[in-house]
Amino acid sequence: MKDYQRIAKKITTTLFAAQSLGSAGFIVTSAVSAIVGAQLSGDPALAGAPSALLQIGSALTALAMGLITDRFGRRRGFTFGLLVGVLGAGIASTAIILEMFFLFLGGTFLMGVAHATIQLGRFAAAEVHPLERRGQAISNVVVGGTVGSIVGPVLVGPAGKWAMTFGLNELAGPYLIALIIFLLVTLTVFVFLRPDPRDIGIEIAKIQAEKTPQSGTTRSPLQIFRTPAAFLAVLAMVIGQVVMVMLMGITSLHMKNQAHSLTNISIVFSSHTFGMFATSLISGRLVDRWGRGWVIVMGAGILIFAGLFAPLSANILPLALALFLLGLGWNFCYVGGSTLLSDQLSPVERAKTQGANDLLIGLATAVASISSGILYANTSYATLGLLGALLAAIPLGLAGWLMFQKQLLNPPSKN
Repeated sequence: MKDYQRIAKKITTTLFAAQSLGSAGFIVTSAVSAIVGAQLSGDPALAGAPSALLQIGSALTALAMGLITDRFGRRRGFTFGLLVGVLGAGIASTAIILEMFFLFLGGTFLMGVAHATIQLGRFAAAEVHPLERRGQAISNVVVGGTVGSIVGPVLVGPAGKWAMTFGLNELAGPYLIALIIFLLVTLTVFVFLRPDPRDIGIEIAKIQAEKTPQSGTTRSPLQIFRTPAAFLAVLAMVIGQVVMVMLMGITSLHMKNQAHSLTNISIVFSSHTFGMFATSLISGRLVDRWGRGWVIVMGAGILIFAGLFAPLSANILPLALALFLLGLGWNFCYVGGSTLLSDQLSPVERAKTQGANDLLIGLATAVASISSGILYANTSYATLGLLGALLAAIPLGLAGWLMFQKQLLNPPSKN
């Protein structure tokens, strides 16, 4: 008889390592992407183009990566997606050296494929765990972002100096480092992601047949998203992402306009990333203990408070607290929503539906990134905060209503 607990632990550890390394690779490049965009294009207005292309690449390929991992298995599918990211980082660094803007954008788009792949890792962790431990499994992968948020910024300076020792543009350094990191992630997944999570997930579903939706007639993602619980799961993740990106993305400019130093801005963002990732150690356990709905309610409520609190003061401590809460609320919605969506899917529905979900999240991220700057320029930071609070009220109200109607799972049994 297979030791499913040991297998699940090994798979989750591998996915945690992939998340940790991968997030470091993306963060080390995101620190300079706006600078590269402005320099290569010669137009400061295009500084945000590389980040937008990466998000669009991630969004547009998420569904395809889901289908690929469903057809060929998670290990081979993830390996392919990560290799595309290696290629993208290589093209991007070459484009910087050759000073070719559009080639650079093409490289960042391909890096988005690796981003979509790494994000799907949380669902692979969920499918190899029984219902009562899925929340903790997802959070154990998401928490890897904490490692990346610490390591990534530290690598930026040394990466630039390393590139200069070879006579290269220092801005190529972070992308060359990302290439190396993505290679390490690819090798980690290819070597250690065994047995394949897809196959173990099918076996777990058979063992927990009474708790797992069975294949029967395979539903399309659209059919699944129309069910109340799945709709809430997607809504919580998408709106949580929109509110977080909308406020987070403009806070640095808001602080700069308030005469804050880069040091102060970095402190606020460190607080935010800590709230986003480190709190996964708590959120996953709460999801399994209290239930998916309650954690989504808590997350949406925290987002509402953060949106209303952030504009009240331009001082560093209130802003740091507000951005920490913004990250915490996002985490609760993200982990709670990811777990709730996993609960609704049969093994044959998982990969494509989860890919479609991440497609929606990616598109929402791109829209939020673009619209936040426009709204801030034409209104105020307080308006963005109020809009975020109003949006967060939607999943809060829906989750409360579905729990009142007893249409959400109770906290899973520990038996």
